[in-house]
Amino acid sequence: MVDKILIENLSLQYSDGAESLRNVSMGIRENAVTVLFGPAGGGKSTLLRCLNRLNDLTDIKTSSGQILIDGENILDPKTDVIALRRKVGMVFARPVPLPMSIRENVVYGLELAGETRGSKLNEAVERSLKLAAIWDEVKDRLDEPAVALSGGQQQRVCLARVLALQPEIILLDEPTSGLDPISTGKVEDALLELKKEFTIILVPHSIQQAARTADYAAFFLTGELVEYGEGKSLFTIPKQKKTEDYIMGRFG
Repeated sequence: MVDKILIENLSLQYSDGAESLRNVSMGIRENAVTVLFGPAGGGKSTLLRCLNRLNDLTDIKTSSGQILIDGENILDPKTDVIALRRKVGMVFARPVPLPMSIRENVVYGLELAGETRGSKLNEAVERSLKLAAIWDEVKDRLDEPAVALSGGQQQRVCLARVLALQPEIILLDEPTSGLDPISTGKVEDALLELKKEFTIILVPHSIQQAARTADYAAFFLTGELVEYGEGKSLFTIPKQKKTEDYIMGRFG
């Protein structure tokens, strides 16, 4: 396996003085699920948002280091951020379907990008909904409002909307935090299939989800990367005492 992303000495401090990331360095493998876990305020979501430059929209005092995707430093001011966000898609904790049909939700980004061919759009709808493991549930309801779906279905439609743009990397920030166990299972099952085609970085909503889904796992605490390694070994035989204490529920 090769590193799709290489993070080197990444530090970030917000204008209110909060230091969210401190000298983080790690490689993220291609075609694998990498989980970022740890207590709230550890820097996980901040790191996720650095990977597609969403942090550009927040009040940052200082930042340093670099993030290389396929060898290109995406933090370079010359980076085409729109192209980057097409390559690095993001799914948020709360599903936010647009007030339109399921079909229109999925092709929204493609149409914004200028795709008008009906055959291409129809192809993208079917492919993306299948990848998001929801095609069989909605294939006869594509013209119905997406907001009429259950929360778990809405989240998978939002995932399909990201997949329609054919990104290379998918970021998921607690995508199942508001879902019931059955819907959560469907999203997790979809990730197992998706990693065959995409590089996935997940901030899980629980330590149990982290252990279930991680090919690789990174434990963050107060902005620092404490430990990073293969998921199976990190959750069973962590090398750092802080990691072990968190996994065992001694704090956090």
